[in-house]
Amino acid sequence: MKKLLLILSLFLAITSSFAQENEKNTIITTDIDNFWTAYDKIRLTKDTTLQYQYLNNFFLEKGTPGLKAIGQARNYTAKSYIDAINNYPLFWNSVRANTYKVKTLSKQIFAGIHQLKQLYPALKPAKIYFTIGALRTGGTTLRDMVLIGSEIAMADKSTITSEFPKAFSNLVTYLQNNNTENTVLTNVHEYVHTQQKTNQADNLLGQSLLEGVAEYVSVKATGRKSALPALSDPSLDQEKVKDRFSRQMFNWFSGYWLYSNEENEFNLRDLGYYVGYNICKKYDEQATDHQLAIKEMIELDYSNPAELYAFVDKSGYFNAPVQDLKARYEKERPRVISVGPFKNKDQEVDPGTTELRIEFSVPMNTQIRNFKYGSLGPDHFPQINKLISFSPDGKTAVFELKLKAGQSYQFIVGDGFRSQDRISLQPYPIEFKTRDK
Repeated sequence: MKKLLLILSLFLAITSSFAQENEKNTIITTDIDNFWTAYDKIRLTKDTTLQYQYLNNFFLEKGTPGLKAIGQARNYTAKSYIDAINNYPLFWNSVRANTYKVKTLSKQIFAGIHQLKQLYPALKPAKIYFTIGALRTGGTTLRDMVLIGSEIAMADKSTITSEFPKAFSNLVTYLQNNNTENTVLTNVHEYVHTQQKTNQADNLLGQSLLEGVAEYVSVKATGRKSALPALSDPSLDQEKVKDRFSRQMFNWFSGYWLYSNEENEFNLRDLGYYVGYNICKKYDEQATDHQLAIKEMIELDYSNPAELYAFVDKSGYFNAPVQDLKARYEKERPRVISVGPFKNKDQEVDPGTTELRIEFSVPMNTQIRNFKYGSLGPDHFPQINKLISFSPDGKTAVFELKLKAGQSYQFIVGDGFRSQDRISLQPYPIEFKTRDK
């Protein structure tokens, strides 16, 4: 009996040691300690040469692959860090204690990943790097790496943001509503992203579903509640959200639906996550094999229209087939009615023409415009210097134009133009030729 107990104790010790080592190799936090070592030295001197030397010696050169990856993903430079450290000392001092809490959360995060593995047995290994950035992301992914900007992810309403410039207003709003208790769910969400085929879909529908899958699967795996405000707002008109989303979901840009604090009629951000989450919920509810449903969600090709539309239709979330909604979208898209003072395809345009007038079918967003090269490339793109004016009704825009004599021009009024209802313009190609002097 004693021998059996000894063997069992040894087995449990080995299992526990293996689990700890596996956790250590999955969740890496050394960048946090290195950053604060460098930070303390940097704050002791005004000598910028020494500041850069401390940053390099104690942080950047000792950095994990995750630090290098988040730097690549967000274009961080040594100057990014030095400027952030020198400009916002109150912020850094107030967030410091929270960043150390990451180590106490590691076991919970690792347990969440283990639960995800039970739900999705095909789970591929990935590493979670809790690093420190320069205030450009709280979390992202790159290949098989989850990259957490701990200075944002671990901040909360107690974090001091009074030093931040006006350009950081969106970040201030985010930090005021952030809660470090959501860190476990956030990390499992990001871990799901490392399993998906892409992190960038071709349109709003695909991107919202991509995010919705990560949120739904992480909630189901961990048993924790989503922090999405929309999911706990009883006053939210779900049918109205569905209708507005369906009219914009083929846009290539995300508008207020994702990653934005842009004002909207619902007074809620991240509603694209909400829509994607509920598509997944409906899909799972009608499935007979729930593990297979999770597998299909994660392995979906979000940029393949046939796969994407079939998945959404099978969920039954919308009141019409996606192809019918796409046809309606194309019918409702704003269009270019005419250009002036010359006609499109005119071969005798006066080279002294200094303005381009574009008339649209509906009132347009006057703050956003977009021109693209035609198939002939940049050599045939006219010099469009600036917007001169938009008509009061938003239907006519006038741009400053500079032309050369005897030159053929070709360009596209691009789908970055959008209506006041946030629907992308049907691209409109323009061709013309100026006469010789």
